[in-house]
Amino acid sequence: MVTTPSQAVMSTDPGEAAKRPVDYVWAIARIAIGWVFLWAFLDKTFGWGFATPAAKSWLNGGSPTTGFLKGTGENALGGLFSGLAGQAWVDWLFMAGLLGIGLALVLGVGLRIAAVAGGLLLVLMWAAELPLTTNPFMDEHIIYAIVLTGLALAGAGTTLGLGNLPIVRRTPYLR
Repeated sequence: MVTTPSQAVMSTDPGEAAKRPVDYVWAIARIAIGWVFLWAFLDKTFGWGFATPAAKSWLNGGSPTTGFLKGTGENALGGLFSGLAGQAWVDWLFMAGLLGIGLALVLGVGLRIAAVAGGLLLVLMWAAELPLTTNPFMDEHIIYAIVLTGLALAGAGTTLGLGNLPIVRRTPYLR
């Protein structure tokens, strides 16, 4: 029987399929999107001057949510979102989300939780920007949410990640 590179073949480890090229594409996408979340956390925390100046960093007393949420006041759901701007619980929840989602994706563990939490965060950010100015429906927040779902469904943490650790394989919420 002839197999193609896209077909899984058994590896030397019983019960584990050999990695296919698509598995590496999903893994690289997982790490890249994880870095997007981690970078947002780091820049907002330390104010490295890329999106957040040092004077407005979270460590210097700045609010990581104020800039984005205050700018939504004129949008369809602006009253709801601009009212959340700068509240300590919103800042903490947002920053914990960025860190947790980013670490889960980069490390390849907890992808199901990261996909749900990240998808929710991204859809809320999308909703805060309604109506969209460059496309009536689609933007990067929705694309990222779709990719997060694909990463979780594809089990992308098992390639170039810690998803093959015995504890992760035994514990469904860590997958």
